[in-house]
Amino acid sequence: MPEPFILRTQDLTKEFKGFVAVRGVSLQVRAGEIHALIGPNGAGKTTCFNLLTHFLTPTEGRIFFKGREITGASPAAIARMGLVRSFQISAVFPHLSVLENVRIALQRKRGASFDFWRSERALDALNPRARELIDAVGLTEYAEAIAVELPYGRKRALEIATTLALDPEMMLLDEPTAGMTHEDVERISALIKRVAANRTVLMVEHNLSVVEHLSDRITVLARGEVIAEGDYASVSRNPDVVQAYLGTAHA
Repeated sequence: MPEPFILRTQDLTKEFKGFVAVRGVSLQVRAGEIHALIGPNGAGKTTCFNLLTHFLTPTEGRIFFKGREITGASPAAIARMGLVRSFQISAVFPHLSVLENVRIALQRKRGASFDFWRSERALDALNPRARELIDAVGLTEYAEAIAVELPYGRKRALEIATTLALDPEMMLLDEPTAGMTHEDVERISALIKRVAANRTVLMVEHNLSVVEHLSDRITVLARGEVIAEGDYASVSRNPDVVQAYLGTAHA
C-alpha cells in the first residue's frame, strides 16, 4: 500500500532552555490537500514550520516526507526533495524586477551556482517559464516592475511565484494573507487554491475565513500541543478549540 501521507511527524518536540514550545506533535498531511495549522498566538505554529524544514532542530521526534525520514536533513536538502517553505527562496531581491526575481529562482532549481556572470542571451532562455509563473500568480502587468515598488499583496504573490519556480511537491506557507487588504486576501486565497490543484499545501493562517474557505483538513495547536483535528465544521465546534481562542468553552 502506498503511503497516504506526504508529510507526517511522530511526537515532534522542541524545548528552549526549559520552555517547551512544541510538545509531542504528530501531524499527518495527505497528498493533494490544503492542510491548515491554526491556533492562538504562541501556540507553536511557526516553531512547527521551522522544525519541518529544519531551520530548528527537534529536541525529540521524527519527520517523514514521502515515506522517507528527513529528521536532521539540511534545509537546502529538504527543499531539493520537494518540500519548500515560501521564505526559503522568496527573500525577494528588492531592486530587481519581478521577471528577474523569478528567473533567479528558476536558476536555483538547477542546483548550480547563480549565473550572474552569464550573458543576457543565456539568461533569456529562462524567460518563457518565468513569464508562465508570473502569469499564474496574476503579475503579468508587473513583470518589469521593481520588486520593492510592488504593493504588499503583489509582493506576496511574487514570493509564491519564486516558490513555485522550484516546482515543489509540497508548499509550506506561513500566514500568506497576513497584513493584507480584503481585496488582496481574496486574490491570494484564489491563488493558493489554484496552485494547490496539483500539489500539497500546509499553511499557518490566522484568518479563519480563509481557513474555512480553503482547507480540506485543519490541525489546531494550543500551548504547543495538538488539541483538535478535522474539517472546519468539526474543529470550530470543539470545546477545547473554543476555549483556546476565547478563553471559555460553550456552556
